Amino acid sequence: MDVMLLGTGSADGWPSPFCACRSCRWALVAGEIRGQTAALIDDTLLIDCGPEAPRAALRGGRTLAAVRHILLTHGHFDHVGPAALVMRHWVGRTEPLDVVGPPGALDQCRDWVGPDDPIRFRAVHPGDELILPAPGGDFAVRVVAAEHSDGIVDDAVLYDVTRSGTRFLWATDTGPLPEETHAAVAGAGFDAVFLEETFGSRTEHRADHHDLRSFGRTLAQLRESGAVQAHTDVIAVHLSHFNPPGPELARVLRRYGARAGRDGEVVSLGESTASLAVPPSRTLVLGGVRSGKSVQAETMLADQSQVVYVAAGGPRRGDSDWAQRVQRHRDRRPMEWQTVETSDIAAILRATGVPVLVECLGTWLAARMDRHGCWDGAPVASVERDVDELVEAWRHCDVTAVAVSNEVGSGVVPDTVSGRLFRDLLGIVNTRIAAECDEVVLMVAGTAVPLPGPGAGLRRERPAAP
Repeated sequence: MDVMLLGTGSADGWPSPFCACRSCRWALVAGEIRGQTAALIDDTLLIDCGPEAPRAALRGGRTLAAVRHILLTHGHFDHVGPAALVMRHWVGRTEPLDVVGPPGALDQCRDWVGPDDPIRFRAVHPGDELILPAPGGDFAVRVVAAEHSDGIVDDAVLYDVTRSGTRFLWATDTGPLPEETHAAVAGAGFDAVFLEETFGSRTEHRADHHDLRSFGRTLAQLRESGAVQAHTDVIAVHLSHFNPPGPELARVLRRYGARAGRDGEVVSLGESTASLAVPPSRTLVLGGVRSGKSVQAETMLADQSQVVYVAAGGPRRGDSDWAQRVQRHRDRRPMEWQTVETSDIAAILRATGVPVLVECLGTWLAARMDRHGCWDGAPVASVERDVDELVEAWRHCDVTAVAVSNEVGSGVVPDTVSGRLFRDLLGIVNTRIAAECDEVVLMVAGTAVPLPGPGAGLRRERPAAP
């Protein structure tokens, strides 16, 4: 089965026509122009037909003359362009055309069809199964529920499509999938999953679309259920300018074992493809106060169903402000993540069998200095041994690990001896951990700036392929 992506953008595409944000400027200069999301499968099945889809097919070197079935996911304007039915009428097509979708989407199309047009409407709901006949092999379609409703639509659906032994999930538009959908696709082992990712770095939005973090969490659930397996090509669609520029987006999606779709791309299902899954990696996220470093670190692990979150300062009894900070972070993270409050990071790194997020090295250092009396002038030799132990455990940890740390070297010089000692020691900790990392990221005003650190990509030599 060949899936041609006629568009991979959101309703206003990417770049948005009236926007001049950093993301839109990048897309325009790079020539990455994404139209409204739709797909043409084996030239005979069209999924969604917004106003841009017919012309997108022509630009991609295809026509819609052989289309026998249109699957509509819902009634928003970028997914239903009923004028296409009039265009078909004008050229005198006499072959039957099935228009399948939820009732709200079909209602928008009925007035665009003449009494003699060979067009059949078929309303579907989650749980329905149907066979769509086509030359070369029928399509078996299962309708599953979407999480997508507002004042305009309340009956959106997604499609699980199989043909000639290959199978894919078309999952746009939707927020985090309903439990009934996870149950319906469990064990599917899809060849491809086209999963919407509209809001990128923006997390304050309705729950009817994914951002990068919720995209990662949905993907983790699909992997846990067996719907997504090692061979599955996971492709992000319905992309908008709320995402970071392409290279930054690609880095995040690559961590998830996913990639961004491109307009005009043809995805050939059933062909052997290399897995996009990445090996365990080490990442250091640096930044100042409220720079977005915690959210960035959590986003990097959002596709993991199990994570040990190390609150590295350890418990602070009697400190109500600290307890509130810890609770806010805990409320923001997935319920499945385990929180451990300890300053013994090395022990966690040596023992854990699941990914680990350490937050943060600054509070860890402060706790170790407190433990050894360094604030009161005690020698720092004991802290230096703790740093050696931490670096050694970090170097040999065999799971994906992300550490957050404060960037304090660019600020005002502390006016106390102990403050200057802390600043200098944290600079050493950051430098040594960075040297053992595959990736180092500096967060500035919520923007991730990758740093070509001395250890980036070089920490471990991968064995050559046989």
